[in-house]
Amino acid sequence: MTNQQKRRPNALEALDILKKGNARFCNGTLEHPNLCKESRENLTGGQEPFATILTCSDSRVPPVNIFDQGLGDIFVIRVAGNVISDHIMGSIEYAVAHLHTPLVIIMSHSSCGAVTAVANGVQLGGHMASLGPAIQTAIKNVKDQEGDLVNNAATEIAFLMAERIRESEPILSDLAKEGKIHIVPAYYDLESGKVDFLEY
Repeated sequence: MTNQQKRRPNALEALDILKKGNARFCNGTLEHPNLCKESRENLTGGQEPFATILTCSDSRVPPVNIFDQGLGDIFVIRVAGNVISDHIMGSIEYAVAHLHTPLVIIMSHSSCGAVTAVANGVQLGGHMASLGPAIQTAIKNVKDQEGDLVNNAATEIAFLMAERIRESEPILSDLAKEGKIHIVPAYYDLESGKVDFLEY
């Protein structure tokens, strides 16, 4: 297929592309765009992804597949629990300031192992301990909500990380205030394959 990057979509168009791709994923009507030899060769000189996605490292949550996209379409950042560190924030800054992606998605998911571990009081050793504070905050914020604690907390993490990106000075906060990037929390359901965009 021809490469989607002939014209850079704006944030609303990018979101629509992701929604349509996810619908194909859910329905089993995948197109697998931009995976041909021509697409691969066209990208050797640079990249122009239309969206940046921060999500969990969980092997069941591959964004390119979930949104039925291909090479060069999405700038993907993955970390257990989709929590933000300085390195993660720097990667997001690179994507929006240098690659000019207009849309930033923070996507949590159901049955997250990192959230489950913290919710069950598992002591995270070594560098894993750095994942704990953000997850603990999310759990505390939703502990009185009805429904599944782990999934509620995962949803809350998406909101918390989206807000952290919006407030990150000077690069991301400035771009957000100027309307040059749109930051959207999202939630992926493992069973249905559906992504819900929580703010937009």
